Amino acid sequence: MLSIILLSVFGIVLLYLGFLKSRAVLLPATLLALLIALGAVFTEWNKSYLYFGDMLLMSNLAILFTSIVLVSAFMVVSLSGDFLEDEAAQPAEYYAILLFSIVGAIMMIAFENLIMLFVGVEILSVSMYILTGSDKRNLRSNEAALKYLLMGSFATGILLFGMALLYGAAGSFTLTDIKAYVMLAQGRPSLLLYMGVLMVLIGMLFKVSAAPFHFWTPDVYEGAPTLFTAFMSTVVKTAGFAALLQLLSFTFESIYGFWWVILAAITALTLLIGNLTAAYQNSFKRMMAYSSISHAGYLLIGLVALGQQSKPALVFYSLAYSISTIAAFGILLIVAKQRTVDGRPDDTYTAFNGLSRQNPLLAFVLAVSMLSLAGIPLTAGFWGKFMVFSAAIDKGMVWILVLAVLMSAVGIYYYFRVVIAMYFREGTSTRIQVAPFYRFVLIAATVITIVLGLIPGLFQDLL
Repeated sequence: MLSIILLSVFGIVLLYLGFLKSRAVLLPATLLALLIALGAVFTEWNKSYLYFGDMLLMSNLAILFTSIVLVSAFMVVSLSGDFLEDEAAQPAEYYAILLFSIVGAIMMIAFENLIMLFVGVEILSVSMYILTGSDKRNLRSNEAALKYLLMGSFATGILLFGMALLYGAAGSFTLTDIKAYVMLAQGRPSLLLYMGVLMVLIGMLFKVSAAPFHFWTPDVYEGAPTLFTAFMSTVVKTAGFAALLQLLSFTFESIYGFWWVILAAITALTLLIGNLTAAYQNSFKRMMAYSSISHAGYLLIGLVALGQQSKPALVFYSLAYSISTIAAFGILLIVAKQRTVDGRPDDTYTAFNGLSRQNPLLAFVLAVSMLSLAGIPLTAGFWGKFMVFSAAIDKGMVWILVLAVLMSAVGIYYYFRVVIAMYFREGTSTRIQVAPFYRFVLIAATVITIVLGLIPGLFQDLL
């Protein structure tokens, strides 16, 4: 578990580096820490070790999800220079909290004991509460943090109650022991277990913004600083779905007949609410919030149609979604900063009017991101949806596939509104300026999206 130890130590070191009052050191140090942690993760490839009193299990699947989290965090931190210069009195604190939150995400991904899952959820959640309210000058940021804290606390309480019920039924917090109990019960486990499974699902579905537990998402995404919204919509979602996959595919696979109906209903509701509501938004940021809800629905299809294709589909989809989302938020961050309305950043669709003439590179990067999120061919997002839909076909769930395809058509409408604004609307003549390293990160995200769209087998061979 070298990655957890390294990130924890680096986080503490960053706090001390803050005393130097040199912001030029903090960004490179954080990026270096993430790269070292990423390298450390792959030292355990093709190995399977239990750590911390058999409470944490590192496997190839956990390594892949952890790598997606670390790559996403690297990209977000790379885009943070201008934001922290303007709005953070002590950027060392924000970098340290980001590293600590990644530790929580890794615990959620690799847990073998429900206590470790709870610790990971709390580390990640508390970090997000703080970062959401970090813009002290913005009342919406403070309001979003309060809403997130209150609703997150209720969800965490439900999650913990569910874990207590699972312990009451199986007599253990370890996933292996709970699985053994479920199998020995021969499909007739106690009512406590069913109630525990339901409550744990509710707690985890809140974290991934699945309907009807999604009400916090639009306000929190809109109120939080854009940089941390990008982090929240990718890292938190990836960790949440990795935890759900571990629970459902390993521990509760033998009672699939109980939970798949509940999850299928939630999936359908999430797809409908996420896509239909996103189509009515005028704010790009709120559209991305509802887009995040809709993509939670597509990822849930991989869990509902649990089978051999579910794991590679969820890993690939998480990577494709994370890369495109970070690129989109990165462009919003710089465009909204340079185009203001009454002195405030403009995060509406009109901010992107004429962007193709003021900065063709930014327009192309954002266009590729929107195409990928919409699931258009020759992008990574297309293959992500294809793999998830294939898993549904294998299970014979044609009805959910039809709904998902129809909602994808709705998604094309609101994603293409951005493309139309950039290429077919008249905007100001002021050119958007982009720092060199910022530009490099955006180009890298676009290249990854296109390469995975053209040659998806490059990544699938690892699974």
